[in-house]
Amino acid sequence: MTLPPSVQPDILYLDETFLVLNKPAGLLSVPDGYQSSLPHLKSVLEPLYGPIFIVHRLDRDTSGVILVARTTQAHQELNRQFREREVKKIYRALICGCPPWQEFLAEFPLRANADRRHRTRVDFDRGQPATTEFRILQSCALAALLEASPRTGYTHQIRSHLAYCGFPIMADPLYTYQSQPPDPGWMPRLALHACQISFVHPLSRKLCSFAAPDPADFAAAAARLLEEETAH
Repeated sequence: MTLPPSVQPDILYLDETFLVLNKPAGLLSVPDGYQSSLPHLKSVLEPLYGPIFIVHRLDRDTSGVILVARTTQAHQELNRQFREREVKKIYRALICGCPPWQEFLAEFPLRANADRRHRTRVDFDRGQPATTEFRILQSCALAALLEASPRTGYTHQIRSHLAYCGFPIMADPLYTYQSQPPDPGWMPRLALHACQISFVHPLSRKLCSFAAPDPADFAAAAARLLEEETAH
């Protein structure tokens, strides 16, 4: 499958058991249920590297580091690490508004498919325990750049927790509500980037850690935030 350069994944690491790549925004992790012809990880990678097994997912418009297995044994072991919360992931997000805190631990229970738009929502009655650590890296009156480390792994966890706190991610069409700060319009897509992942190698048992640099659109928006911060 020939892809435009904007959605070509960069291979960060490759061995006989797994593959780590920097997924560009716009590339699906799994096939689309309505448009099966859209490119996704298997359709892009398998012609080049043989069978792969999806271990975890990133939203279509989220960029960054993602891990796929190349053997059934590696798939089982990596799935176990994710299930038992042994995998550490760090994201960077640009959010609307400026939080009053520098660090914050969001411990709000989440329920998947909580409404007609299939959103994951905070639900204190029927939600499952969910925790995300947030740390502000830069901020100005309009926006902030933060680091997010989810301790649990629910769908849209970071997006849902930030929206509930009143600081939705820039250009998030699903988790922005009328009462929240206006979007400054610095990003053309969801301003969420998976920048680092750490786990234990399924064969060698050594700790592995991989990082993906900010893509151009995210870096440009972060630079604009820094300019706003410096100007004030």
